[in-house]
Amino acid sequence: MPSSPTPLDRIDTWIFDLDNTLYPASCQLYLEVEERMGRFIMEELRLDHAGAHELRRRYFNQHGTTLRGLMDEYGVPPERFLEYVHEIDLSAVAKDPALDRALTDLPGRKLIFTNGTRRHAERVLDRLGLAAHFDAIHDIAAIDYLPKPNPAGYRDLISRYGVAPGRAAMVEDMARNLPPAAALGMTTIWLSNGPHPELDTGHAPHIHHTVDDLASFLAEAGRKAPVTPAGE
Repeated sequence: MPSSPTPLDRIDTWIFDLDNTLYPASCQLYLEVEERMGRFIMEELRLDHAGAHELRRRYFNQHGTTLRGLMDEYGVPPERFLEYVHEIDLSAVAKDPALDRALTDLPGRKLIFTNGTRRHAERVLDRLGLAAHFDAIHDIAAIDYLPKPNPAGYRDLISRYGVAPGRAAMVEDMARNLPPAAALGMTTIWLSNGPHPELDTGHAPHIHHTVDDLASFLAEAGRKAPVTPAGE
């Protein structure tokens, strides 16, 4: 059974997904990424448009990311794939003053944990004007291209950054990425208005907070008592 959530005033490390989490899914960047994935597969595997996108969806569901499926099944070099699919137009991503204020007032470390690349995360954070809030980016290369929800990446993050799971919270727009965090003892926060709003019965017990406005949720958390040092 997953652990009980830690009160938000005792969280000292906040772990954020990037895409469709720190910016709204209404930006629709995922549609451009999916289209570029499809074009890459068409060129790489000589498939037509329908076949390429069917394979993209199947690998996403079976392997966690399309990339992992292409690596496992065809030995596709990850760097070439990621460089291609992340060369997207970010003009739809705008600065978010409310989220900026909420992160400023939120006690504790902030980390990015993404199935994307560091370069992609840096470009998005720059567009959002939020880069200064984050101490580290734990990207797909850092976890040997074993994407969330593979538990190995979560364990590596904990070890690399000295995270105490019982005093950490993870924010995600994809419900399926939260069970490994909850199993480790983290408090989990699901953004229910992302492009993948699925929530099956297996995910529900691992979600402690369901929100549709991240800035408001974090602002409320920041208004709570300051983090109490461990042992007090």
